[in-house]
Amino acid sequence: RKQANEYSTSSSDDEFESKPSLTHKAKRTLRRRRKMEKETKQLIKQEELKRLHKAQAVQRQLEELEERQRALEIFGVKLERQLRGESGKGNTKDETQMLHEWFQLVLEKNKLMRYESELLIIAQELELEDHQTRLEQKLREKMAVDGKSK
Repeated sequence: RKQANEYSTSSSDDEFESKPSLTHKAKRTLRRRRKMEKETKQLIKQEELKRLHKAQAVQRQLEELEERQRALEIFGVKLERQLRGESGKGNTKDETQMLHEWFQLVLEKNKLMRYESELLIIAQELELEDHQTRLEQKLREKMAVDGKSK
């Protein structure tokens, strides 16, 4: 009986010792999880900043593009008036030269419109990426909720 008692006491001591090691493992796991969450948040912030900078650049380019299109429009109106003979000034330029300039102007305007379309697509893409990031964050938050409260 004495040996059995000693055996049971030592086994209960082992169980007692294993519990703190479990809590140590749990603490370590918790630390790792928190560290990973922190790193993930930092990565998300970096991605958001990149998208923000890109969105700002796109916005600046769209504004510059709009100014350039306005300037082309004004020049085009003047050129059309000259071609029609409405400008009131004597035509110093040859009509073929004016037509050539007008076609160049139209080509430039079409090129700017295509570029504007590309910029708008990039802006929409950035918006969608931002929306996706927010949805992923919501999903992570919902997945982090305990199983009991789910």
